Amino acid sequence: MIETINKTDFAYSRMFLNNEEGFNNYSQSLKIIEKKLTNFLKGNHSPYSGKKPYEIEARLSGRSPASLKGETLEAVADELAEFVINDSINVHSPACIGHLHCPTLIPAVAAEMVIGTLNQSMDSWDQSSSATFVEERLIDWLCSQVGLPEQADGIFTSGGTQSNYMGLLLARDAYCKKFWGVDVQQHGLPVEASKLRILCSEAAHFTVRKSAAQLGLGEQAVITIKTDANHRLSIDELNHQLLLLEKQGLLPFAIVATCGTTDFGSIDPLHELSEAARKNGIWLHVDAAYGGAMILSKDYKDLISGIERADSITVDFHKLFYQPISCGAFLVSDSNSFQYIQHHADYLNPQEDEAEGMVHLVNKSVQTTRRFDALKLWMSLKVVGLDTFAEMIDYTCHLAREVAVKIDKEEGFTVLNKAPELNAVVFRYNPEGESDQLVNLLNKQIQQELLKSGRAFLAKTRFEGQVYLKMTLLNPMTRLEHIEDILDEIRVLGEMFKMMEE
Repeated sequence: MIETINKTDFAYSRMFLNNEEGFNNYSQSLKIIEKKLTNFLKGNHSPYSGKKPYEIEARLSGRSPASLKGETLEAVADELAEFVINDSINVHSPACIGHLHCPTLIPAVAAEMVIGTLNQSMDSWDQSSSATFVEERLIDWLCSQVGLPEQADGIFTSGGTQSNYMGLLLARDAYCKKFWGVDVQQHGLPVEASKLRILCSEAAHFTVRKSAAQLGLGEQAVITIKTDANHRLSIDELNHQLLLLEKQGLLPFAIVATCGTTDFGSIDPLHELSEAARKNGIWLHVDAAYGGAMILSKDYKDLISGIERADSITVDFHKLFYQPISCGAFLVSDSNSFQYIQHHADYLNPQEDEAEGMVHLVNKSVQTTRRFDALKLWMSLKVVGLDTFAEMIDYTCHLAREVAVKIDKEEGFTVLNKAPELNAVVFRYNPEGESDQLVNLLNKQIQQELLKSGRAFLAKTRFEGQVYLKMTLLNPMTRLEHIEDILDEIRVLGEMFKMMEE
């Protein structure tokens, strides 16, 4: 006879939230971790510790990722602070202005604790219950904010890569069904698929090419369109390419408009692109991972006018919505578009459940298991409020314009986008009379030294073969004086490195 085991006597009972010992451990654990994080952030205005990659790797190489008998959380937290937290990028620093990598709102961080503790899986209703309807309600609200029609729908995603992939997946399958009567889910791609083409600007995100490859079309299916002086897709060039494709017997099925390019924050002409798409029977996908936040803006919302005419849209919340990574959404103008990714499993989302009011969000996602990321945005919108969101977003755009004007007036600097649309400024230290080769080297050295010293984190990029620095001014706590200090540092470092090279 097998003896009944009293599991509450096991040592691991305190590791779970279903008994008094576990509840006490939970509370203590949160306090311990909170203290470590507060110690790191409080009074720390530096964006980075300055350690080089090999130094961090060497420090961690001697640490075991597991223990046989278990250690106290206090001991592990001490190790965490020393070897991980203290050498992390401090995204909350006003001088951390490199990538599209935002500081996080406190309500969203609090929501992360709820998400992790409740551990809802957003694939089926019986794993997420009320969370399902929170996400659906938020998607409805987002579609309304964008201006999409009543039949619009959407799903939360991990971010722009997944959302862009979904847009092109649905566009491909809709085209195959409409023009060839082929169900790609059931029968795969027809032989004619080798003629399918995607049009986007030369400044579009790399995930357009990546998606084309993953969709079995190959990167050669992506036709890039030249940009104008403001780094926006040229409509004249687009129309020219459409005529060429027609003559070549090739089949454009999707146009990707970029609403906030990674380097310049430029926004493609959405109205003109929607007209071209409809005239030619082409799916319009808008990659608004960066610029989608303008739906909350008061001063710059007109910049994305026309986005409501898209067939599908990418929006990221871990950029200008100030949410912890990862948090994004994919929206479609017609909920029927999700038919191309629906699959029913008897154990998870049987069709008969729908008649009983069970909503299974897996029907709209390329993921199965998903986190309850919608809660982060829900709590932020409720606590922070739409007016404050607008103020934060508009402030950063105002600041970028002010910064671009200031740098343009500085001797020894060159600004590429003198009138930024969003909040990215691309420039470089460019002392008069020096060769491009030397200037490229100087800007690389300046960027690396600023990060190494912990004084500032700027990104570097290339434009027409030349090296530039980039400020991505997402943080509403960054002030003009922070930028002025960084420019002074750049000038000093530039002169120092120039003397070393001479």
